[in-house]
Amino acid sequence: MGFLSDTQNYGGGVGGKCAVGALRTLVRRKQVDSAHTKPSSSGGSSHHQLAKALTIPHLIAIGVGSTIGAGVYILVGTVAREHSGPALTFSFLIAGIAAALSAFCYAELASRCPSAGSAYHYSYICVGEGVAWLIGWALILEYTIGGSAVARGISPNLAMLFGGPSSLPSFLARQTIPGLGVVVDPCAAILVFAVTGLLCFGIKESTFVQGIVTSANICAMIFVIVAGGYLGFKTGWPGYELSAGYFPFGADGMLAGASTVFFAYIGFDSVASTAEEVKNPQRDLPMGIGFALSICCTLYMLVSAVIVGLVPYYAMDPDTPISSAFASHGIKWAAYIITVGACTALCSTLMGSLLPQPRILMAMARDGLLPSFFSDVNKRTQVPIKSTLVTGLLAASLAFFMDVEQLSGMVSVGTLLAFTMVAISVLILRYVPPDEVPVPPSFQDAIDSVSARHTMSNSPGDVDIENTKVYAITSDKRAPVLVSKETTIEYPLIEKAAGQLNFLMSEGNRRKIAGWSITVTCIGVFVLTSAASSLSLYSPLRYTLAGVGGVLLLSGLVSLTWIDQDDARHSFGHSGGFICPFVPLLPICCVLINAYLLINLGAATWTRVSIWLGIGAIVYIFYGRRHSSLQDAVYVPAAHVDEIYESSSNSLS
Repeated sequence: MGFLSDTQNYGGGVGGKCAVGALRTLVRRKQVDSAHTKPSSSGGSSHHQLAKALTIPHLIAIGVGSTIGAGVYILVGTVAREHSGPALTFSFLIAGIAAALSAFCYAELASRCPSAGSAYHYSYICVGEGVAWLIGWALILEYTIGGSAVARGISPNLAMLFGGPSSLPSFLARQTIPGLGVVVDPCAAILVFAVTGLLCFGIKESTFVQGIVTSANICAMIFVIVAGGYLGFKTGWPGYELSAGYFPFGADGMLAGASTVFFAYIGFDSVASTAEEVKNPQRDLPMGIGFALSICCTLYMLVSAVIVGLVPYYAMDPDTPISSAFASHGIKWAAYIITVGACTALCSTLMGSLLPQPRILMAMARDGLLPSFFSDVNKRTQVPIKSTLVTGLLAASLAFFMDVEQLSGMVSVGTLLAFTMVAISVLILRYVPPDEVPVPPSFQDAIDSVSARHTMSNSPGDVDIENTKVYAITSDKRAPVLVSKETTIEYPLIEKAAGQLNFLMSEGNRRKIAGWSITVTCIGVFVLTSAASSLSLYSPLRYTLAGVGGVLLLSGLVSLTWIDQDDARHSFGHSGGFICPFVPLLPICCVLINAYLLINLGAATWTRVSIWLGIGAIVYIFYGRRHSSLQDAVYVPAAHVDEIYESSSNSLS
């Protein structure tokens, strides 16, 4: 992997060089966006800049609106009946804590690297281009399928408000195309187009509307909590007075319920996708993510505590648990309020699904991995309108023609992959942050100037590896140039000796140990979760694999805990933001939880996702790899990049 070694010597024949060159493109990493690397300063124009318009209330509206969907109105009944029983509240709490692990990782990276692209952007900076492409490609699938599925779910709920499943006007109602058996949903497509048009007006305007819709949903949930709490105290909470006790399915059932309701917390990552549009990202992004997740967890727990107390878990209606709970106490009119809540929740989630994707497309196009068409930002609205329109058209087409419910599992793959890579990126940032960054080849004169300056500053007998190393690395060559008064690239034996000396230095050893520890930890997580999930395996083999995975995981954790974190982490990206606590334990727990959930999504889901990722790999090989903005980049030590930019500015002036 890209973080195992920062300098490598390449050789061999033409075939070997081609293979190494292809592999090198997968692990090349870009620089954190800063004043030096904004599009406007690298050849772009000001219309590539998004509007700096969002504050903490806007971010909370985006986070809560994207997270609380109509699923919670159904999950309460299904999970209580099949897994948790009255302990459903604890299932939501455990799932909320698990989601918070990812939220902590997102908060640090979002404040340090506040640019559009979310997990794609972080993976590109910390892991490499190949992984970043797959994450971005998976997120495109997630938001497209997710938005279409949400839109298809709105029309049945709207129909309930009008009196029944067939009560919508004919031009909005679902119709079956004769001869094809395809059920089209005009209402879903119209809603997608309406939301797309709203998103094109501007981020502040669309977020304001989402805040109103989200407030209506929260009011409906507060009604359930207050009215349900009153009924519970009045009737003595019959759902809790059971002979089976509070944990009828045991602790295993409660944990299984937590695994199911974990997906009710997916959505807060939409906040990170708007990082470039936040006025004060170092302060507002962590607070927006934290407040949004806390509000969602609190509402989920209170609603579940009330509903499982009103009706015994085994008597709940799996389709309409909340409405039927109120109806059993003679309050049938509450169904209308709950349906309004479900409709507003779906509309808000639809906005949250369509908002991030244009920014993912824009970020990938900025990096050259997609056509520049997607990177255009409208000068007036400061929104990527072209990407937004393409996203809306695709989502509306799927929502109109396809019942994407069977594809909804693919949404979870994209999210969990993103969560996993964000946690790994935090480990890389802390232990092996990139010590070389790309600059455009137009800065070659400034690089030579800085190289000469450092050459003159070193004494003849002193080779300071860290301070005199200036790279000249392009897509075709990767040759570390060690400069001092007595060593140059013309002396390969001295260069080799210097490389060996660099390996023996404590900092070089620490980075290698940290890199291998992260790799071993990831392998251990994969082996352990695979063995734990493979119930059909021969038991001795399964336990052996689980033991091996556990040993690798613990070895990596102990090693990372024992060695020091990299001092360069303090200067990585933007300073003054949130710092993730309990590293490395917290990110590793996050990786373990998400990997377990990923493996348990099922073979059918992974088959569909593999086809999509395979298509993405073909697109990358034939387009993204060749058009990447890093194709001809020159890599320099991170410690010298500011000096190089300053030298270039002085020469231009």
